[in-house]
Amino acid sequence: MRTTTATEPLPCIGVVLAGGRSSRMGRDKAMLPWQGHPLIEHQIAVLQASGVREVKVSGDRPAYHGVTDSVPQAGPIGGIAGIADSCEDGELLIVPVDMPRLQPALLQRLLTTASTAGCVRFTDHMLPTRLRLDTHCRDTLHALLAASDRRARSVRALQERVGVHEIALSEDEAAQLIDCNTEQTWRELNA
Repeated sequence: MRTTTATEPLPCIGVVLAGGRSSRMGRDKAMLPWQGHPLIEHQIAVLQASGVREVKVSGDRPAYHGVTDSVPQAGPIGGIAGIADSCEDGELLIVPVDMPRLQPALLQRLLTTASTAGCVRFTDHMLPTRLRLDTHCRDTLHALLAASDRRARSVRALQERVGVHEIALSEDEAAQLIDCNTEQTWRELNA
C-alpha cells in the first residue's frame, strides 16, 4: 500500500456507510426509494457532486462493489476499517446511507476546511466527517476493533483519538443532517 509524502496532496475518496442491519428501520435503508432512486445511489451521487475522486461503499453490496467490513457486526467502525484496508493513504469523506437531505455544498465545507486535525466534522454531529487515512488512523481503527468493550467501537472514539476540528452549522444546514433510523423518521422526511 502506497503512502503519500507531506508535500503531495492527499487523494479524497467518498465513502457511503451502507453495511448496517437497519434493525430500527425494519427494512434495508440503503434500498429505500428517494427521488426515484435507491437511497444508496442518491448518496453516491451527492458525494460525486461534492468533488471526491472516487466513491466506495461499505458493506456487502455486490451491486455497488461494496467493501465487506473487516470485522463483521462492528458497526460503522467495521465499515470504515474495511474501506481503510482497501485504500491507500488519503482523505475519506464519509457519509451515512440514511441522510437523504445532505447536499454537496455542505460536504464541500468539510473538504475545503483547512485543518491539521485527523478529522473534520460538524459541531454535535459525528457524521458526515472527513477523516485523514494515515498510519495513525489505521492503528487507531485496529485498536478500536480489538477492544473487548464493543461500546468502545464508536465513530466518536475514532475521531477523538485522531483529533477533531469542528465546523459550526446554521439551522438550515443542520436540517440536512437528519438521519432516517426509524420508519417514523422516514415517513416524516417524505411528508
